[in-house]
Amino acid sequence: TSGMLLTFRGSMLQNVGVRPNRNEGVKRSGIYINQENDTFLRERREILKRVCEFENYSSLWDTDRLKAKGLVSEIRDVIKVKDAFTRMQQERDKEAKKHTDDYNKKIEEIKKKKEEIEIIKKDFYSLFSENNPQSRGIKLEGVLNRFFNSIGILVREAFKRNGEVGEGTIEQIDGVVEIDTRIYLVEMKWRKDTIGGEDMFGHLGRIYHRSNAHGIYISASGYSPAAITAAKDALTRNAMIVLCNLEEFVKVLEAEQDFVRYIRLKIQSAIIDKEPFTQPI
Repeated sequence: TSGMLLTFRGSMLQNVGVRPNRNEGVKRSGIYINQENDTFLRERREILKRVCEFENYSSLWDTDRLKAKGLVSEIRDVIKVKDAFTRMQQERDKEAKKHTDDYNKKIEEIKKKKEEIEIIKKDFYSLFSENNPQSRGIKLEGVLNRFFNSIGILVREAFKRNGEVGEGTIEQIDGVVEIDTRIYLVEMKWRKDTIGGEDMFGHLGRIYHRSNAHGIYISASGYSPAAITAAKDALTRNAMIVLCNLEEFVKVLEAEQDFVRYIRLKIQSAIIDKEPFTQPI
């Protein structure tokens, strides 16, 4: 080990201003590199590495050979224990960092989601100053589908189905959402008159022609008694349609409520109480 330590005397012993003999040099070198905190950390590690790799004891006195082997073995055991603790600490640090990173990622996602909802709210409220009914209706579809997408229930945005050649558009769906594994076709209307029975039957026709489909109707002008009756009667044909006022979306957005939970309450009311038009808040 003395040869190993003296390897570093050019960078260390000159600093202490002495020219020691071999044994004294080893001693002083060891003291010096251990007093300098982490300044000579690399050198300390290199010395320990070489000690642990040391196998040739032939140059030692017979009386010192067993003692040297024992000391080297002891150093190896200490390093193994230290390395084991170091690895455990590294694993703990790694796990803590992962936990912190996951937490920060979650916080960032919540922040982005909130910012997204704020933009949707702004665009939604701007519709109330839109004077063109057709433009307003199209924009409403876009805004509400963005809202459905932001809360993770949107399956498909507004789309049209065309018939045979020359038939043109035979069906228009304003959006499709999935809630608790059920598919709901969404119809959105913003007009002056209340939604009548014929309007309701039009949307029910789309539902009846699809297996296991249900519906959500969103109106800015309410529903006539005939429309509500048609929605109730649909339950007897295993087709559920939930009726919503546009005002409900305003309340949900203002209160920052969980819309999925809110719509679940309306669905439960439609199934259990046969009341498709309720307002939980």
